Amino acid sequence: MKLVVCSDPLSRWWRAQLSPDVIAPVVWRWVWLAVVALSLGAAMWTPAEAATSEAPRASTQPVSEEERRTMGEALQRASDASIGVLVRVVDGSASAETLGAIRKGSGVVIGEDGVVLTIGYLILEAEQIDLVLDDGRIVPARPLAYDVATGFGLVQSLVPLPLRPVPLGDSAAISADETLMFVSGGQGGAVSPARLLARGQFAGYWEYLIEGALFTAPARPDHSGAGLYNRHGELVGIGSLVLNDTRASLRQPGAWLRPDGAPGGRLPGNLFVPINLFKPIVDELRQRGRSQASERAWLGLSCAESDGRLTVLRVSRDSPAERAGVRQGDRILRIDGAGVDDLPGFYRHIWQGGQAERDVQIEVNRSGEVVRLMLHTVDRQMTLKRATGI
Repeated sequence: MKLVVCSDPLSRWWRAQLSPDVIAPVVWRWVWLAVVALSLGAAMWTPAEAATSEAPRASTQPVSEEERRTMGEALQRASDASIGVLVRVVDGSASAETLGAIRKGSGVVIGEDGVVLTIGYLILEAEQIDLVLDDGRIVPARPLAYDVATGFGLVQSLVPLPLRPVPLGDSAAISADETLMFVSGGQGGAVSPARLLARGQFAGYWEYLIEGALFTAPARPDHSGAGLYNRHGELVGIGSLVLNDTRASLRQPGAWLRPDGAPGGRLPGNLFVPINLFKPIVDELRQRGRSQASERAWLGLSCAESDGRLTVLRVSRDSPAERAGVRQGDRILRIDGAGVDDLPGFYRHIWQGGQAERDVQIEVNRSGEVVRLMLHTVDRQMTLKRATGI
C-alpha cells in the first residue's frame, strides 16, 4: 500500500472533502487516489499558499462524477504500475563512489512484456536488479538499456508481472494549472500531487544536457525513477533529482510557468526527465540498449558554472580527464581554442561531430597559471562495468 505525502494546507483541504463514515469502510489507498482525482477538479495550492494556511481555491469548472470515476481508475492504474527498484552494483564499480553500491528507487511498467522504465543512474553498472511490488513480492530483473544522452534506463522483468502497463502522455502539453500525480514504488512508495513550475533546458554537472526538463513542486526525496502522471494517468516524466532551488537550476527564466515563480526566496523541487525524450528512442533502447545520441565523447569531468566560469568539481577515476592531468579546482577557459562560459556550450563542443573518440585540447587556469592539456575522449558506455554474462 502506498502512503500519501502532501503539504499541511492541502492535506487539511483533502480530509475536509471526506466524512468519517465515508472513510471507514474503504481501503485507504483507494480513498486517497479518489481524493487526488477529486483534487484535479480544483485549483491546487501554489508554493506561496503552501507556506500559509490557505486552502486551495475551488475550480470554476467543476468535474463531473463520470470524469472523476474515469480519472480515478486511470490514476489507480498509474499508481499500481509504479514499482520499487533495488540494485546492487558490480564490485569495484566507479559509480559506487558517488551513487553507492546499493541503490533504491522506483520504476514504471510500460510494456506488456514486463519492461520497466526508470532513471538510468539507478541501474548503472548493476550486478543484480530486483523489482518490488506493492504487496512486498520481489521479482528478479535484468538491465535492458542505459541511455547516457537522456538519462533513462530500462529493465526487463525475468518473470511475468501482474500489472498493466501505463500509457505514455505528452510532456510538452502539461499546462501550468494542471495538477499532476507523483508516485514512487515499492512497499515504501507514496502518492502525492505535484505542480509543474517550469519546463526548459537543464545542464547537469556530470556532462549531461536535456531539453524540456520538468521542474515540479513540492520537493519529494523519493524521486529516483518515480513516475509523474497527468490527470489521465498517462506517464509524462521520470524522476531524476531533488533540487534545493528550482529557479537556480532553470537555464531559461522565461520558461517559468507559474505567476508565483517571480524572483524571490529559494524554492525546492524535483527534476523529471520528460517522456517526450523517450518516445522517439524506445525501439532503439529495446533493441540496442542505448540511443545513437549516447555514442558520444566523454571526458570524466564534473563542473560547476558560476558567473560565466566553469570550475572542475571532480575528476572521475580512470577517465580521460584524469589521465590528462586535469585537477579539482581548475577553471576551464577554452576548449580547442574556443572560449567557454557555460555548461551547455562546453558540452556541445565536446559532443560535436558525433565521434566518441577524438582529441581535444583544454586550457585551464590553475592557481593563476594557464595550463594546456590534451585529452583523448572515450565512449562513456565502454568504461562501465557489467554483470557477468551481460
